[in-house]
Amino acid sequence: MDPEIQKMREVVLVYLDRSGGLQKFVHDCKKYNDSKQSYAVYRFIISINPSDIAELDATLGNYILHNPLQSAEIFQSVCFVAIKTLSLIEQLQTEAQISILLKPTHLPPLPSYVLSLSTYPFNYTSQRFYMSEGIVIAMGTVTKYTQGARFLCTEETCPFSEGFRCIRVHCPGATESATVRTDFVCSLCSSPLQEDMKFRVLGDKQIVEMIDAKILNALKGYSIDKSHFRIQAFTLFLRDELANKMTIGNHYRIIGIPACVQNGLQATACIEVSSVQLYKPTGPSSVSDNFKYLLSLTSSSCWRFTAVLANIFASQVVPPGTYNTLKLAILLSLVQTSEKENADYLDLLVMTSDTLVIDRLLNYSLCLLPRGIRHPPSSDIFPTVSKDKHGTGSASIQACSAVLAKGGICYIGDLSSYKKDKLELLQSVLESRTTTVFIPGKKYGEEADQQVTVSVQTNFWSFVDVDSSSKKHIQKENFLIGQMDVSLIPVNLVDGFGLLIYNEFPSGRLSSPVVHHILKKAINPEAMLYKVSQQFRMQDYEEFILFARNLHVVLSSEAESLIQGYYLASRRVRRDSIHGSTLSASALKILISLAKAHAKLSLRQTVLEEDAVIAILLLESSLTLKHGTSALCVAPNPVFPFDLTDENSLQQRDIYLIQCHHQLLKFIAAYSPGIHINTHEE
Repeated sequence: MDPEIQKMREVVLVYLDRSGGLQKFVHDCKKYNDSKQSYAVYRFIISINPSDIAELDATLGNYILHNPLQSAEIFQSVCFVAIKTLSLIEQLQTEAQISILLKPTHLPPLPSYVLSLSTYPFNYTSQRFYMSEGIVIAMGTVTKYTQGARFLCTEETCPFSEGFRCIRVHCPGATESATVRTDFVCSLCSSPLQEDMKFRVLGDKQIVEMIDAKILNALKGYSIDKSHFRIQAFTLFLRDELANKMTIGNHYRIIGIPACVQNGLQATACIEVSSVQLYKPTGPSSVSDNFKYLLSLTSSSCWRFTAVLANIFASQVVPPGTYNTLKLAILLSLVQTSEKENADYLDLLVMTSDTLVIDRLLNYSLCLLPRGIRHPPSSDIFPTVSKDKHGTGSASIQACSAVLAKGGICYIGDLSSYKKDKLELLQSVLESRTTTVFIPGKKYGEEADQQVTVSVQTNFWSFVDVDSSSKKHIQKENFLIGQMDVSLIPVNLVDGFGLLIYNEFPSGRLSSPVVHHILKKAINPEAMLYKVSQQFRMQDYEEFILFARNLHVVLSSEAESLIQGYYLASRRVRRDSIHGSTLSASALKILISLAKAHAKLSLRQTVLEEDAVIAILLLESSLTLKHGTSALCVAPNPVFPFDLTDENSLQQRDIYLIQCHHQLLKFIAAYSPGIHINTHEE
């Protein structure tokens, strides 16, 4: 025996004893022994800490990292001796029956251990451990594979015609035919081998497609990064305890062994996964100094900071001071993004005839998030089912725009361009934040049909071209004051969007600053037309949004009372004799989401009455566009009633919003008298 191998066996035993692995191994053996059943293969998982084992013996540590399959054989022999010495499994006959899976807890943080899915050449021939990360874009259903099988020699006089001498075990990257097939021959007498079917051991297998996170930059539709790169999806094999450990659309870090799977004439590079870890990026710890200075300058009012923020936002796309209400709504939606299950969502639907400008503004804004996806019209918004391309014939669920935008924004463009069935599906998702994928069993080789529910955790943005929609149908004549004609879109779908925004210039034409901006940008796209664009760069806004959206905010009792009072009063006011209240049940959630978003945008962790006032004015304006004006009777542009040009205009806006607050208190007192709200006078 090689003395170096013998030394490594001794170190393995010491490591298992010190790390607690030996105790776990004995416990696993007891389960097998208690079952009193003979197996062809006894499978054991051993957790390996590369740092600890390298301290014990550098040679063994290096051997495990770079030759995991051969290292498993060393562990196999140590475990076999332990079982026989301690009589742990009475049924075990040969060392070949033991299958060892080594699972490293981590890998050294060195470039040579990182496998980038977008970097070539891809070294899939060295069967060693690599670490990689990416986003799950497709998931197959769980199917069975052969963990191990017992074969017997057909020659009766051969010693291998009985016992457990010919055992075949699955190896990383191997296909089913590599483990079980009919043309194996005896290594002793060259006679054909025949499988003993009653000893076949089956396990769970799931095929997953993962792609480098750089794909998100390509799906934004707009980016300041002009670099070119090639991205290709990769196949992952999740086996046994790892099956169903991944969720479609999530970002993961994995450790595994790359391999090449041959399927007919086609070769597919894949990774046999050893461990899976959900990747959670850490946001910035603070905002830029310019934002801090702006916050200190506007600290005298709870409304000024967000007003200035909206006023100067997206100056690379539209001039400062234009589209302020829409820009504020966009910022509120951006900070109200989260991957949490019960997140507060804030969807936007914009009514406009300036589709080119609005499209540019929305596209620019979604690039501020890591998960901002512009949906291509030629593909599906929600997950679909297709046949697995690896020859299994099973179903594979494909992630689409809405799932890839998890924790971000899914911008779906012009809503009026979608057919009725797509709009109905969108309405269902907006209401439940889930979508159901139907898998017909007969088509995909299953005994029964399946329904898989996929969570959709994203904010949706869309717009409707009022000019084109007015040409497609006859407009109604019996409009209420302030109401817009949105009859081209189903009413329930319009209600599904949190905010309906209508931003038009009084003359119906673009303002002079917008026209000048567009012309100058057409001549020199890279030009910085305004000083504020240099002071508050796109990168600064990215950091600001990521910092603000991670703030944990709580409702103050005053803000909660104001929101509840307005909600109850509006339900009483907005009623008709046929349908009852026209205020949707989701309106209260939208109000709370808006108020929390305004607090986050103000970099506060408590939702104040001032936040609730902005939320109510935005929602009331949206309700007026849908259903006409109410007794509250807000102005057409209630949050930005006039241009913000200097500090005096900010002071005038504060006075105006204070008046709105008092008007709101009177409205609640008149139509929701049961709610008591503390006024400033009290």
